[in-house]
Amino acid sequence: MTFGEKVLAARLALNLSQAELAEKTGISERSLYTYEQLNTMPHTKNLKKLADALNVTVTYLMDEEESDRQKNIDQDIFLANVRNEFGSKGAREASLILERAAALFAGGELEDEAKVIFFQSLMEVYFESKAEAKEKFAPKSRRVKRKALNV
Repeated sequence: MTFGEKVLAARLALNLSQAELAEKTGISERSLYTYEQLNTMPHTKNLKKLADALNVTVTYLMDEEESDRQKNIDQDIFLANVRNEFGSKGAREASLILERAAALFAGGELEDEAKVIFFQSLMEVYFESKAEAKEKFAPKSRRVKRKALNV
């Protein structure tokens, strides 16, 4: 993936518009457009702002071979978060879901950008549904305590 494709994919994965990303970074929408569509490179200070706002590393944005390594890092972080929140069983379940989803793409013609967006969306949906189920099926005594803490 090129620099521009990575910026676009990361922005879309976070469900950010160019205007929202511009607001988060202080970079103009016009500049963001040129980064994404024309693959122009930003100044160093803007590169760091983009990486921070998109939750990726500068190395990932700059190195075309870094895509696969970053994907693995993202999945590892996701599985660690699932393990912390839902235990080992939840992490095994999430890992299995990711493996099965990866099998869908074996030998397929789907672009890397689409795969990244799919996996990030899948991870987000999994985490949200597990948290919702945890709340819904927790004993009533725990639900009341959680609701009181959230107020």
